[in-house]
Amino acid sequence: MSQYDVIVIGAGPAGLMAAGQAASLGKNTLLLEKMKTPGRKLLLTGKHRCNLTNTALVPDALEHFNEGGRFLTQLFYRYYTDELRLFFSEIGVPTVVQRGGRVFPKSEKAQKVLEALLSWIQSSGVELITEAAVSELKIFGGKIDGIVAQTGNYQAPAVILATGGKAYPGTGSTGDGFAFSRRAGHKIIPLRPALVPLITGGNTAQKLQGLSLKNVSVSVWVNNKKFTQLFGELMFTHFGLSGPVILSLSRQIVNYLQGDNQVDLRLDLKPALDHTALDNRILRDIQNQGKKQFSSMLEGLLPKKLIPICSEQIGIPRDKKISQISGAERKQLRLWLKEDFKFSITGHTGFEQAIITAGGVNTAEVDPVTMESKLIQGLYFAGEILDIDADTGGFNLQAAFSTGWAAGRAAASD
Repeated sequence: MSQYDVIVIGAGPAGLMAAGQAASLGKNTLLLEKMKTPGRKLLLTGKHRCNLTNTALVPDALEHFNEGGRFLTQLFYRYYTDELRLFFSEIGVPTVVQRGGRVFPKSEKAQKVLEALLSWIQSSGVELITEAAVSELKIFGGKIDGIVAQTGNYQAPAVILATGGKAYPGTGSTGDGFAFSRRAGHKIIPLRPALVPLITGGNTAQKLQGLSLKNVSVSVWVNNKKFTQLFGELMFTHFGLSGPVILSLSRQIVNYLQGDNQVDLRLDLKPALDHTALDNRILRDIQNQGKKQFSSMLEGLLPKKLIPICSEQIGIPRDKKISQISGAERKQLRLWLKEDFKFSITGHTGFEQAIITAGGVNTAEVDPVTMESKLIQGLYFAGEILDIDADTGGFNLQAAFSTGWAAGRAAASD
């Protein structure tokens, strides 16, 4: 049986950070990855550009997390954006800040980030074994003693679970760590896909497939009551809706869909104009373009693909003379542009296309400073296995790196 000081299970961002930190502190560290290559999910982040973190202040950043995000408060004040950017600079990955405070590697290539992390753990002395699926945690007398893997039995007084969630299972995130945690006595908050594309009723989204809208406000209505809204970019797909604003809203929508609720999204296509300003704009167009057809007027208000949808839904023929548009029809157009363009949400695309997993190990059972289990001595958690999830924008990767940093250093001090 091989003996180590620290064993890390899962070579994603949290696991790589944890293993490197423990090894850098002089500990004999083993990193086990069940896939053939490490860091598969990291390569997908930020559309392969790797949105590492966000420059939002800690209190603002925590607002982007679920309720479990409060667990990160102390940790983020110890290891957050500045520390992470310095770390990446030191291992050869300079970073840049882009729109919305999003921080990317200057190369905008996730592959470069992974290569730098792998080089760093190697130089730190981490032993990495791939194709090494773990089947069991060995626990005796309330203490961790090691693990059983397909490559052998390994003994260690500290084990870090960084196995990820269930999102993108093709990358290796198949929920193994939740089973280990449950058998160790931990409560698992029910798992749901988060940051996931949404399926819509009808065929309107399909007709608009491929169209992106960059500046729209999307409101969520549950049983005809408005719950929340968000401004940003969305994209129409063959099954429904995707894009940053949809993914962020999906975290709540997935929960609403679990009940017997009617969930609708309403689009405000002109969020910069209130109803009065928009009505004045439409009235001015009618006065200036009276001899033209209604479709010509819509060309100044909408992308080309949306014109037939608008005409159909409000019941004004595209070839109707603009001068013949009545006051009631003008109101219909205004309301459609601001709130009546809506979609019924019938489902989501599941863990296969979800970016992250909501739910996980109950953070009430984990030390927020060390990431150590409060139930099993020497067992630590890092990354998506914890009941922590956030909006898009780099927050989830920051949480992975921060929890990995804390777990690796704490495990090395045992």
